[in-house]
Amino acid sequence: MKVLGIDPGYNIIGYGVIETNGCKVVDYGVITTPKTMSISSRLHTIYQATCELMETFEPDEVAFEELFFNTNNTTAIPVAESRGVLIVASKRYTDRLYEYTPLQIKQALTGNGRAEKKQVQYMVKSMLGLKSVPKPDDAADALAVALCHIQTNSVLSDNSI
Repeated sequence: MKVLGIDPGYNIIGYGVIETNGCKVVDYGVITTPKTMSISSRLHTIYQATCELMETFEPDEVAFEELFFNTNNTTAIPVAESRGVLIVASKRYTDRLYEYTPLQIKQALTGNGRAEKKQVQYMVKSMLGLKSVPKPDDAADALAVALCHIQTNSVLSDNSI
């Protein structure tokens, strides 16, 4: 089974695909949208790129990081719009969509819901047998989302969206 993890954003959206049999990385990277594009063009680019990911990797399940805004509320609406587009594009290909809070992701990977980003990145590298931490950070975050889903999905049945 393949799981696609997505770290929603507006400028940069991280993605990571993991084959659950052996917990192997299939691919990871980012979708980017230039700041010079209009909002509608950026959302359309995100939609098209997500559909391409779904067609290329044919994931069985898609896991999203829930949005969390601490101090930077100026990006809240664009990121929420982007997340909506990501969900709609994914829903075209599978009904198996799930979401996890940052706390759940940290807890699943490190055993500590308040873990630092570096600890989560180390665990992504270690759990997937990678030589280095995936770059950019958004791609590492997306792999963390996918790993969280793989670790917890059999236990948590109420995380579907």
